[in-house]
Amino acid sequence: MRLSEQQATEYLWIGCSASQVPANEVVGLDPGELFVHRNMENLAPSRDVNFLSVLQCPLKVLKVGHSIVCGHYGCGGVRAALDSDRRGLIDYWLQPVADLAHRCAERLDAITDFTTKVNDTCQQNMRAQVEYVGRNRFVFDAWCRWQTLAIHGWIYPIRDGLIRNLDLTVEKARDVETLARRSWCPDG
Repeated sequence: MRLSEQQATEYLWIGCSASQVPANEVVGLDPGELFVHRNMENLAPSRDVNFLSVLQCPLKVLKVGHSIVCGHYGCGGVRAALDSDRRGLIDYWLQPVADLAHRCAERLDAITDFTTKVNDTCQQNMRAQVEYVGRNRFVFDAWCRWQTLAIHGWIYPIRDGLIRNLDLTVEKARDVETLARRSWCPDG
């Protein structure tokens, strides 16, 4: 009964489908307070109609004020995108992460520990996904309607369970352009 009356959604969660990252528990919100979309590597592809449908509804209908794009360290999908094994269909889904790693090859090649390389790529992937969400037409339309909407980039270390804010918040189109101008591969 309580759940049927609980739809005061202020937040959209775009996160990884990893079972160790339960969105409501991570942020401490009750069901109905968080609209959740999960896929491998928390990607925000502009041609994925499932993602687009999930993005449009909370923005246009529920008028959420915050979109949280949350990845996690040690992501198996990011790990797979960095190795040379072929897996079939999943390789196509992982291609944006592999492309990101290619753009940052000089930086990543300097990291000798594979786990550190994966975690660095997880952070870079968060930056990319915040930018992709910020460039999405539904987000742009919300901002044009003067809807208050902030997109936040977070990362979740499964080991300690404490969210890390990556200081990737964008609240208007100009913020997205500023984020886009920042180096994809700092120190690289």
